[in-house]
Amino acid sequence: MRIGELSTRTRTPMRLLRYYEQQELIEANRLPNGYRDYEEYVVDRVLQVRGLLDVGLPTRIIKQILPCLNTPRTIHLPYVTPDMVATLERERDRMAEKIECLTKNHRAITDYLDAVRRNIRAS
Repeated sequence: MRIGELSTRTRTPMRLLRYYEQQELIEANRLPNGYRDYEEYVVDRVLQVRGLLDVGLPTRIIKQILPCLNTPRTIHLPYVTPDMVATLERERDRMAEKIECLTKNHRAITDYLDAVRRNIRAS
């Protein structure tokens, strides 16, 4: 798929997709005319990258953990530093806090909607 379609499907600006490619977070094949051509799996990869960026991970860390998002998993241990492990532990804990908060909010909204529906049916 071309970059415009990838942009539409992932709701990611083309400029940002080019940046991801420059940072080696995604890759594109080049057509004879020089256009980028992305494989289908890149849609999920872009969504994964965006999710990791949204929780605060820098691209240098994302690049290192991307192999863990693939199957089969290939982890390059020579690149793992104590700093990186500490950063990932902090980020994992922050994600857990956000998940807990989102879960509570999801539950509250669901309960509210259930109450609204009961009131509508009772009317």
